[in-house]
Amino acid sequence: MEQEERKARSRNTIFQAALEEFGCRSYDEVTMEGICGRHGISKGMMYHYYSNKDDLFLLCVQDTFQVLAAYIEQSAAELTGQSVLENIKEFFMIREYFFQLHPKRKTIFENAMLRPPKHLAGQIWALRTPIRELDLRFFEQLVAHMPLRLGLSQEQVSRYLACVESNFRAEAIQYRPQGVHDLHDLMEVAEELLDMTLFGVLQGPESTAYKE
Repeated sequence: MEQEERKARSRNTIFQAALEEFGCRSYDEVTMEGICGRHGISKGMMYHYYSNKDDLFLLCVQDTFQVLAAYIEQSAAELTGQSVLENIKEFFMIREYFFQLHPKRKTIFENAMLRPPKHLAGQIWALRTPIRELDLRFFEQLVAHMPLRLGLSQEQVSRYLACVESNFRAEAIQYRPQGVHDLHDLMEVAEELLDMTLFGVLQGPESTAYKE
């Protein structure tokens, strides 16, 4: 049992060092030698447990996805007693709240989702499955109470909102006016974006805007 505990401690030491490195640097900037050198880990111990950088990166990505999924599930369960639109806005902001608390996991998440190493993209996609399923279940519950446009099914709208949610943070950051940086201002930006996402930006075809 003592040997197993030592192994577990060694693995955790390496994992925590990898979290630190991938949480501060891009995938390309991290090396096994750098992790060892900056964190006092012998190369012998490193390569005894992990054969390459990819193993460590995927481990950090998987752990980040799992911690994020648990946070989303807990936070979503607390969204009660509000309007459907307010619940959607708050759900869209859950990741931002999480990343405010865990900035290094934010870097890992963005490196995995926005700048994934091409040879790991398939594995990263598979690791993200629990979060996608969690998002979809949440939106399915909300959409069941929403008055949808004719011709759209609840399944279509649920998938659409889940797709929008996965890219919403990047869109909000790009959309925000210059000088908007704090979380409160970003929430106001989110409200504007959500309004346009759900209700569009064009007047209906009966509008004079469509008449010559």
